Amino acid sequence: MTDHPVSDTFQPAELDWDENGMPQSRRYGDVYFSRASGLAETEHVFLAQNDLAGRFAALQAGQRLVIGETGFGTGLNFLCAWKLFEDTADAQARLHFVSVEKHPLTREDMERALALWPELRTQAERLLQHYVALHPGYQRLVFDGGRVVLTLLIGDVAECLPTLDARIDAWFLDGFAPAKNPQMWQPAVFAELARLSAAGATLGTFTSAGFVRRGLIDAGFDMQRVPGYSHKREILRGRLLRPAGQAPAKPWFARPGYEPAERHAVVIGAGLAGCATAASLAARGWRVSVLERHAEAAQEGSGNPQGVLYLKLSAHGTALSRLVISGFGYTRRLLGNLQTGRDWQPCGVLQLIYDDKERERQVELAGAFAPDLVRPLTRAEAEALAGIELPEGGLFYPEAGWANPPALCQWLLQRPGIELLRHHEALELRRNGQSWQVLAGETRLAEAPVVVLAGAADAARFEQSAWLPLKRIRGQISSLPATPGSSQLRTVLCAKGYVAPPRDGSHTLGASFNFQQTDAAPSVAEHQSNLDMLEQISGDLYARLQADPQRTESLSGRVGFRCTSPDYLPLIGPLAAPQAFAETYAALGKNARSSQSAPCPWLDGLYVNTAHGSRGMISAPLSGELLAAWLEDEPLPLPREVAEACHPNRFLLRKLIRGT
Repeated sequence: MTDHPVSDTFQPAELDWDENGMPQSRRYGDVYFSRASGLAETEHVFLAQNDLAGRFAALQAGQRLVIGETGFGTGLNFLCAWKLFEDTADAQARLHFVSVEKHPLTREDMERALALWPELRTQAERLLQHYVALHPGYQRLVFDGGRVVLTLLIGDVAECLPTLDARIDAWFLDGFAPAKNPQMWQPAVFAELARLSAAGATLGTFTSAGFVRRGLIDAGFDMQRVPGYSHKREILRGRLLRPAGQAPAKPWFARPGYEPAERHAVVIGAGLAGCATAASLAARGWRVSVLERHAEAAQEGSGNPQGVLYLKLSAHGTALSRLVISGFGYTRRLLGNLQTGRDWQPCGVLQLIYDDKERERQVELAGAFAPDLVRPLTRAEAEALAGIELPEGGLFYPEAGWANPPALCQWLLQRPGIELLRHHEALELRRNGQSWQVLAGETRLAEAPVVVLAGAADAARFEQSAWLPLKRIRGQISSLPATPGSSQLRTVLCAKGYVAPPRDGSHTLGASFNFQQTDAAPSVAEHQSNLDMLEQISGDLYARLQADPQRTESLSGRVGFRCTSPDYLPLIGPLAAPQAFAETYAALGKNARSSQSAPCPWLDGLYVNTAHGSRGMISAPLSGELLAAWLEDEPLPLPREVAEACHPNRFLLRKLIRGT
């Protein structure tokens, strides 16, 4: 997989405001909407030309409509479509809106622009509430319990659309005028619109430029000029005549065609991955049975009192780095539903320099990402921000912080349609007609057409999934009682481990990495290792915490087991039958580039969501949306190649090609 450039050229929108409070782009010298009435213009150009009132009203319970947009701008088009959907669609229908924006507005500019439309105040307030942690790449925003979903692609439209996997029912071609922004109105973009379109997809745009009309016709759209709004004499509307069709996916990464007779799923494991999966499915109207072997959710790897939103980034745009940025934004928006101070704290995360290699890495990262995501701090700046003495400066992630994973799990499980079955330990899976039976010996624990394995490394305990290359890494945290001096710590500190500001009178310190030990009981030796790590992070904080090695035996803590994969990316997606896979694609063992078109031998209805490692707070919540997209044939919440990089079939493919 090729690396992608990151956001060294990323710039938010720069606005000027006229005497009437209307915004204009300083970069493009163009208005965001009609000075006569942006609201009426949107209704005429986009809602009416795509017949959205009639199409929304025709949606039945469980159905959805997907709108694609080029140019999110102030969000006016999205809010108008959302309001119309609320006013006309069935209460159980869903709206999915996918929009691209190269220069997103700041939250303050967005709020000022949307204040012009009191008719949209309800929707605007909800958008602004979620308008945080929006960084380049894919950002998913979920509203109204999942009834309305916005997938915002932050970047250049010509670069973003080719990475999108979606089927769009209606297009809003917005953005600045072709004369002001010619890069957006190119044949390659028009071809992508056709590729992404569902059969019969419609299109509306404010421009009537001849080269735009001809380009869309060449791409397969039937285009018509129709009366415009206000001073615009004509605009364009269109309908797809000849679908370009999605580029044929590699069959082992294709969407499974299995459609369960009943929208009922069993999720095995009530950690973050399992709870996120359950919540995303329930938001789409599924009934979900979550099996947990303990008395409550989040009792193992997701049970620590404080998990850190730590962004392991790369300046080279790797799949992992792109996953982390999208996952961070999604988690950060979810945490707004929890109690600040007790269940989470947006106190920032400070990654300290601890050796020359880390210093070089931080210089590279600081040059690759915008300062609202990460910015370098000198030692003096870091100390002023942290409230304690530090040995070095580092990188500060201002939107990050710590969260209580069990609280997030509990919130996710509160969604209607989810049942938590406690003391249910799944030991075997057995196919029964169109369903999977989940068994413990001869006792049937549950049965459903779909099963999701989300129990960390135990996802490989079943015959169907035993090939999954999962490994367990023991991690121990230590809890240190806060003192008046240690309570001055104002941000999470990370080096080779981490220490967080106090929660309920205790600091969380850790976590060890132990590949050999399998004991679940905390050890004195690893408590001492955590204390040594604390002293390296800050000798001042070590002293303030009165971390006396003589009292190590009295420290409290807990042990969890991280689950990781050989390439450190999670496994999220449908499972195939390994022997049938090897037989179906045996030719790849002789020629890895040989063309293959045979359908993948899926284990219908069997999925996995695991191996989130030490980044579960970042990647696990979004993983539920990715898994739901595979199941529901929805727009993916990540670039297609990142979703493929997380697909479990990647390991079957590598094994086949390498002949191992």
